[in-house]
Amino acid sequence: MKHTPMLVLFTDFGTADPYVGQIHGVLASAAPGVPIIDLTHQAPDYDVRSSAYLLAALAPQFPPGAVFMAVVDPGVGSDRAPMMIDADGRWYVGPDNGLFELVLRRANRSATFRIGWQPDHLSPSFHGRDLFAPVAAMLACGRRPEHTPFEPGRRTDWPDDLARVIYIDHFGNAMTGIRGATVGKERILAAAGRSLEHRKVFSAAEPNTPFWYVNSSDLVELAVAGGSVARLLQLHIGDKVELRSGIAASPGQRR
Repeated sequence: MKHTPMLVLFTDFGTADPYVGQIHGVLASAAPGVPIIDLTHQAPDYDVRSSAYLLAALAPQFPPGAVFMAVVDPGVGSDRAPMMIDADGRWYVGPDNGLFELVLRRANRSATFRIGWQPDHLSPSFHGRDLFAPVAAMLACGRRPEHTPFEPGRRTDWPDDLARVIYIDHFGNAMTGIRGATVGKERILAAAGRSLEHRKVFSAAEPNTPFWYVNSSDLVELAVAGGSVARLLQLHIGDKVELRSGIAASPGQRR
């Protein structure tokens, strides 16, 4: 099967600063003609663990041949290793700091490498631009930079599903690190002292009543129809979500 080369960017750089533009400049020069996809630059700031669950949920939606440059790297400039991973036909380039833990754990096939290639100039504070972007561009063009087999640090204490808020979108919907396939629809979730019942879609929810549903990335997401559940419940990245057993109430009931 022919793979589709594309460069997919996943960072916590935001879009108000010049960093993403600098990355684009490197990629456009080093891999001309290869599509560049800005998956998100709003990964939770400095939050490697939350970002790891988010990346693992989003990446399978891209075809084999995609190259992910993923950078949430509060330890940039330290002795953490630069790495690249071949997992289920997709490449991942970024820091060895736990960001790829869930990608590796859920992959059917993977191989991990330490990046040996070095640019002529390597800023101690911007490895995304100077190291990871050129390496990702090489991979997208079918070239492999200098590398050696490598055993990354693993986060065996991290759960398979994280019962916390890992991302809040601009609508105020709160994604969790819980995969929808692992939660029965009869479950009641609790967050910020409120109980939330399952609804399949927004139109099935009662007005001003928080609920949970399984979003298009198969993550359990907390929401309120026509509003911001993050504002309503004062939710933040990292807040706990409790799974409770129970039978969902009828639409007219309140909890």
